[in-house]
Amino acid sequence: MSGPSEDAVFIDRVESFHVENCRRIGDSVSKGSGHDDPDGLTAARAYQGALADAGLAGITIPFEYGGAGLTAHHQELFTQTAAAWYRPDSALSISHGMCLPMLNQYGTHEQKAAYIADLVRGATIWCQMFSEPGAGSDVAGLETRAVLDGDEWTLDGQKVWTSGAHYCDFGLVVARTDPSLPKHQGLSMFIVDLHSPGVDVRPLVQMSGARGFNEVFFNDVRFPQTNLLGEVNQGWSLAVSMLMFERVSIGAGGGGLNAKRNPELIQLAQDLGRSDDRLVRQALADLYIHEEIKDYVAQRIRATVAAGRVPGPEGSIAKLTGALLARRTRDTAMAIIETSGQAWSQLDQQRQNLRSAAGEKWSNFCYNAAGISLAGGTDEVQRNIIGERVLGLPKEPDAFKGAAWQDVPRN
Repeated sequence: MSGPSEDAVFIDRVESFHVENCRRIGDSVSKGSGHDDPDGLTAARAYQGALADAGLAGITIPFEYGGAGLTAHHQELFTQTAAAWYRPDSALSISHGMCLPMLNQYGTHEQKAAYIADLVRGATIWCQMFSEPGAGSDVAGLETRAVLDGDEWTLDGQKVWTSGAHYCDFGLVVARTDPSLPKHQGLSMFIVDLHSPGVDVRPLVQMSGARGFNEVFFNDVRFPQTNLLGEVNQGWSLAVSMLMFERVSIGAGGGGLNAKRNPELIQLAQDLGRSDDRLVRQALADLYIHEEIKDYVAQRIRATVAAGRVPGPEGSIAKLTGALLARRTRDTAMAIIETSGQAWSQLDQQRQNLRSAAGEKWSNFCYNAAGISLAGGTDEVQRNIIGERVLGLPKEPDAFKGAAWQDVPRN
C-alpha cells in the first residue's frame, strides 16, 4: 500500500506549522496587545523567523541565499493551505511581495548573498520609494537626483507615501541619474540603507490616527557604487517590474492583505443576528463569488512568476480586481454592522461588546480600502494599461514624448 503523496506531506507540514503558530480564520480572538505593537512588527518578525526555521520561508528562493529552494508548485500549495489562517505578516507585505522578488530577479550574486537571507527571515525589512510630491501616478516624472561621485553615489530629494519606512532598514529607491535623457530613460534604481546619515523619515498621520505612510527626505546621502540595482539609466524597466510585483502583491499575493474575508464576515453576521437578512445574505454570496474569481486570477499570475517571467498587464488585472474587491468587502462589512461602523462606545469596547469591537475593526478596514485603489497605481492607471496592452487601444497623446526631462515644463 503506497504512502501519502509528496504534495500531501508538504501540505500537512504547512498545516502543522500554522496550527502551532497562527489562528484559523473565523476563530474568536481577544483584543490583544495592539498598542504595544501598533505596526504588527513584533508579531511579523516572530512569525517569519519561525517560518524560516521550519524551512517554509522564501519557498522558491535558492537555498544558497537563505530560501527554502523549493518549486513554484510548493509555493502554490503553501499559498492555498495558508489561506485558511491569520498570518501576522502584513508589516512584511512590501518587503516580501516587492523588494524580495526584485533582488532575486535583478540583484548580483554579491547583493543576493549580502541581503536576501536576512530579508527572507524578517531580520531586515525593506520598502519601495517611488512616489514624489510632484510625480504621483507619473512615476517617470520624479525629480530625486543621484549623482556619481568617484566610487560613491550621492542622493538628494524627497519621496512621499512610503509605506513602513519608519520601521524599515533598507529601501529600493528610483532616482534620476541623467536629466538630459527623456524621462523614462534617465532613471536608475538603488539599494539605500535607511539608517544612513542624511535620511530623514517623517510620519504622515491619517484621519484614523494611523501612521503607516511616511515622507522621506534625502540630503546628500552617500552609498557605494555597488548599491546600484541593475544598470545605470535602466531604472524605468526595473520600476515597471517592481510596480508589477506590487500589483501582484496587492491583487494576487498571499498574506493578510489578500485573505478571504467572507468566512469572518459570515461569522460576524451570525454573531450579530444578521444572517437571515436577505440583503446581507446576497452581499455575502456576492463577496464569496468575487473572492473565488480573484483566486483564479491570482493562480494565473503566480504561474507567470513561477515560470521566471515578470508579470505583464495581467498584474494590472489582478491589482484592479483586488482594489474593487476591497471596496466590495468594505460595503458588505458596513451592511452587517450598520451604525456601529460610524460610532462605537469605548466603554462597551472595554466590556468586550461584540458590536463595538466589530465597529472599530471594520471602520479601520473601511479607511484602508480606499487606499488600495491608489497603491501601485490608481484604478484609472490600471484601466489605461489594460486598454492599451490588452485591448490594443491607442495611447493618450504626449506632446513632450522623446524630449529631455530637463526641458519638460513642471509645476
